[in-house]
Amino acid sequence: MKSNFTLLFSFVIVQIGMAQIPAGYYNTATGTGYTLKTQLSAIITAGHVDQGYDAFDTFTAVHDLDNYTTYENDGTILDVYSENPNGVDPYNYTPITDECGNYNAEGVCYNKEHVIPQSIFSQNYPMRSDAHHLLPTDGRVNGFRSNYPFGNVGSNLISQSGISNPTLNGSKLGNYVNTGLFAGYSGTVFEPVDEFKGDIARIYFYFITRYESQIANWTYDMFTTTSQGLSNPFLYTLLDWHLNDPVSQKEIDRNNALYNYQGNRNPYVDHPEYVCQIWSSFCTTLGANTFTANTSFSIYPNPSQNGDFNISTKHTLNSITIYNVNGQIVQHIINPTVSNKVYTISNLASGFYWVQLLDGENGIFTTKIIVN
Repeated sequence: MKSNFTLLFSFVIVQIGMAQIPAGYYNTATGTGYTLKTQLSAIITAGHVDQGYDAFDTFTAVHDLDNYTTYENDGTILDVYSENPNGVDPYNYTPITDECGNYNAEGVCYNKEHVIPQSIFSQNYPMRSDAHHLLPTDGRVNGFRSNYPFGNVGSNLISQSGISNPTLNGSKLGNYVNTGLFAGYSGTVFEPVDEFKGDIARIYFYFITRYESQIANWTYDMFTTTSQGLSNPFLYTLLDWHLNDPVSQKEIDRNNALYNYQGNRNPYVDHPEYVCQIWSSFCTTLGANTFTANTSFSIYPNPSQNGDFNISTKHTLNSITIYNVNGQIVQHIINPTVSNKVYTISNLASGFYWVQLLDGENGIFTTKIIVN
């Protein structure tokens, strides 16, 4: 399968632990496409025990804390709308003590945000109390985001009293970037910082899987009544966020805690590769190439037009690095020998990978692949 998709960006490697998945939890997840999604829905529905809405306050005071050296590691509330991954946080919240009462500005208090607005499902249970899509967030930013969909914001930002736009950590509200693969929506959207886009995407994938039998009854710009679950512009957006922001240790720890708390897991944190196994054609269009070979694929630098995927490399490949879903290096080849414009990378187990190619002239190219 060929693709001339390339993405240029700096790649940060984070070593993280593997999720503590109960033995046999995904044994019945054997299908592909939307069949796999339905199988996952049955798995995560069967064990789900509704703990009630107010119980989340106690959960978040223990399990939504900044205990990570990648951030401040200070035990404050880890809020995706105030955490500054590139510097000092604009403000911090103490669990329980800084829960909202009244507020009229950013940085006053935190409350519970439904990542999927609760008005969509008329505040019904168990959706309202499902902690997989509940996050502790700044009260004013939560209100600023309101019920708007998530998406990439263009140049027209929205002004509101009591808050800057972008917010103090760089999140923003404005018109949707309605172009290319992401075309099809022209309304207002909210965009979190890059650090947490994958988190938001995987929460949505969980939600439309857990409640796939009910989605058709709800009206929301992001949803569709078909098995696809998300309308095209938002599916492409969230796939892009998922592919470019790998699962973090925070997500893994939270997923394990949520399993103990309410009896079910987010399968897309445990198995990020499930995403492109379900929405495979969309992933391929985005540049996440799916290979049918179990152990190898070939790189064909231009001007060849044959092979698994093509890169815009004119000269020598300095190195090839392959990362797994957790950002860990599984192979690193220095000065790979390219014979007849072909280099075959072998011994890859089935799964999801990022492949980074360092070209002597043009820099770094990264593509995403799924080896079946």
